[in-house]
Amino acid sequence: MTSESGRIYYLGTSSNWSFTRRLLSVTYEHVHKRPIPPTALLFDGETYDLGWQSDRAATSAAALPTIDYATHLVNTVRFHCGQVFHLFDEDVFMGHLRDHYADSMQRCPARDLWLVHFQLILAFGKAFATKPRHGSRPPGVGFFVNALHSLPNMTVLWRDPVQAIEILCCVGLYLHCIDYRSSAYNYIGQAVRMAMSQGLHTDVPIEQLGEAIVQRYRKVWWTVYVLDREMTSLMGLPQSVRDEDVHTQLPTFQGDPFRTVAFIMRTKLSHFIASIDRAVYRPDGRLDNNFLMRTKDALAGLAGLTDELHERFPLLLDNDESGISRLSAHLHLLYNQCIVLATRPLLFCFFQIRLESLGSCLDLLNTSSTVRSVLQMCLDSSQHVVSILECLQHQGLLETFLSFDLEALFISTTNILVAPTLYPDSAASWAQWRHKAHMVYDELSRSGNLIAQAEQSELERLGGMLDSIDSSPARNVSNPPPNHAEPSSIAHSEAAPGELHPPLTMPPTPFPGGSLFDENYFGTELSAAQIMDMVNSIDSGHTQWVSQAMVEHGI
Repeated sequence: MTSESGRIYYLGTSSNWSFTRRLLSVTYEHVHKRPIPPTALLFDGETYDLGWQSDRAATSAAALPTIDYATHLVNTVRFHCGQVFHLFDEDVFMGHLRDHYADSMQRCPARDLWLVHFQLILAFGKAFATKPRHGSRPPGVGFFVNALHSLPNMTVLWRDPVQAIEILCCVGLYLHCIDYRSSAYNYIGQAVRMAMSQGLHTDVPIEQLGEAIVQRYRKVWWTVYVLDREMTSLMGLPQSVRDEDVHTQLPTFQGDPFRTVAFIMRTKLSHFIASIDRAVYRPDGRLDNNFLMRTKDALAGLAGLTDELHERFPLLLDNDESGISRLSAHLHLLYNQCIVLATRPLLFCFFQIRLESLGSCLDLLNTSSTVRSVLQMCLDSSQHVVSILECLQHQGLLETFLSFDLEALFISTTNILVAPTLYPDSAASWAQWRHKAHMVYDELSRSGNLIAQAEQSELERLGGMLDSIDSSPARNVSNPPPNHAEPSSIAHSEAAPGELHPPLTMPPTPFPGGSLFDENYFGTELSAAQIMDMVNSIDSGHTQWVSQAMVEHGI
């Protein structure tokens, strides 16, 4: 897409940007009969002003905070990031901190590199501690810009590659949080290559390097792995590291088994994000005849994690007394995003059919209970994301700087906006979910998150256009037309190719786990058995049926 400045952006094939912008584009053209203008869209790196000046010298160490406040900021970063990311080695980092404040005049190359690392951690600490935020500059940006000015070139970074990788992860994550996604993606790419060049992806020998170094290697590698997997997916690009080339073990955290299993689960979910991107989405961004079967395979693989997630990281969303774990919530948000990523191409397919004709869309949906179940999984997960974020909001646990809560909210709200156009009879129920989502957006916007404000404005524009689409009561579709027979009859029929199949008038089979259109539905996650029941119901007949519908509607 082209921005107002004339710069061309590639939004990727599976990115959330791409999905929402496609919805915006096709909806705008349907409503206004002309292409969407670039002034209506926000692009990468346009939200915040970094105040970057290439000729500006880095701030001296004297501008750093006092040791007590610095320690407070470091502990704040540890709380917000430490359970799922390794951004610094605590023993090494805190040793340098004490040495620096004990003798700040001592200078050496190792101390200079640590100062870069220190300022990046301070930038995160300020970002987490500053609420609400004001202005067009992100919190902690002064420390961040100073750190980038002082960052050595790659030949110098190679003198301490492990700390350099930690630094590059900090830079990439901070840039990602302020919507400089392309820059973040490139910094993480540098971290991946440095990590692989150092052999961190291999099973390095403990007897040669020692337990402490090996554990640090593993923590660094899997942090790089997770960030690379997820940033690459958010960019809608092919993954650069193959899982079969990774042989290092997962790390352990002494005295903290919960953090260990959480780190492992985070890694597994990032693996599934990559596998879904690779399986479901084609390089040209279009759907092909077999995408439903690849969706089936992706969901079957994800089902293997479902019961483990529920048992080890339970969420009691309806228990206001006990509250919920911030870490467990993060993992459940990521899990539901995996389901959305795998299933939303079908949602987009039926949305395009809906723009042509509401009657045709409802005819097709009423024909196949299996296809309805796949769509329901997408929308159920979107509801569940909003439920989790709503609970976090009530407990004051929403992340207002780290972008993961906002990303989950963005993709879920988009789906919730589309739902009533496909199911106009349940519009009132979806209006409630839309309100819940916007209440969470309001909270993030009040915190000063400019990305949340821009996204909310974009989604309100999309919602307004969707509301304007005619949602008049559909005609009687209890008997679908014969050319849209139930997919299972296609799979098992002996009719000759091209022969019309008789209509199937059996009532639709409800999907287990609650009705999608129940106003009081709370968004309970499905068990592995329920997911596999749905997965096993998809066969080649459904693939042919969906393919036929795509051809007929020019998708």
